[in-house]
Amino acid sequence: MLNLKPLFFAILCSLSAAAPPAPANPGPPLEPGEALALAGPDGVVRLFGPASVASPMGSLAQLVWIKLEGAEWAANNVQFKCTGRWEGLTCKVAKGHGRVDLARALIEGCDLAFVAWARTSAAGWQQDYGDGPGRARLEDAFGPFLGRRMPAGEAVPLLDAPWVGAGELLQVSPAAMLEWLLDPAQDAVLRRSRRLLLSFFKETFGTGTWWIQAGTAEVPKAPGVTSAWAAGNNGSITAVLRLPAGKGKADALARFRAILRVPAGQ
Repeated sequence: MLNLKPLFFAILCSLSAAAPPAPANPGPPLEPGEALALAGPDGVVRLFGPASVASPMGSLAQLVWIKLEGAEWAANNVQFKCTGRWEGLTCKVAKGHGRVDLARALIEGCDLAFVAWARTSAAGWQQDYGDGPGRARLEDAFGPFLGRRMPAGEAVPLLDAPWVGAGELLQVSPAAMLEWLLDPAQDAVLRRSRRLLLSFFKETFGTGTWWIQAGTAEVPKAPGVTSAWAAGNNGSITAVLRLPAGKGKADALARFRAILRVPAGQ
């Protein structure tokens, strides 16, 4: 098996060497407003930029749904036809994503698909467990990102766009998102994300290959403006990067690849 420790330390050395001289704690060459949380084989968490500041988590909410319902959805081979509008909600892509399965919905960030599948799951919880246990299931999964913003009531709330990352309902910092990903309880999230986000060949044989989940989040009090997130893991290194207002998904992918030195073709 490939030993990834030298790679991780090479990345850290490169990041430190590339940064401007500083009196202490030199870090990676981040651009203004960027924040990075990083952990490698040694398990030590390293934070750079405003990595402890929380903000809307946007598309990273889909990883929470992968934890909560990913196994069930994969087993049922869920499908959704995204036309750009559904049940009064609109997609980020005006013309829609077309027909998507779970992998494609995650890769392309199809919020409408996740809302549709979440509502089907919630109906199943209500039928199988009743209102209270269904609500508790939702609170348990999303608790780290809800704070005190859980809608009032005793039943499962209406699952709409905020529950897949729109608006300010779900918030997290890069540091807290990294902590969540590093929790052994999320081992299945890491494995399933790798399976969904990589091709069969890379997932099966690409030891050390990165999976990266990137997307956007709304900027509070700035309609139409987004920030961007990217989170990823290569089996040894886990990292979460947040870009500031005015950035999009492509920016997040490009910066994550540049900062973490992700090889071309991954």
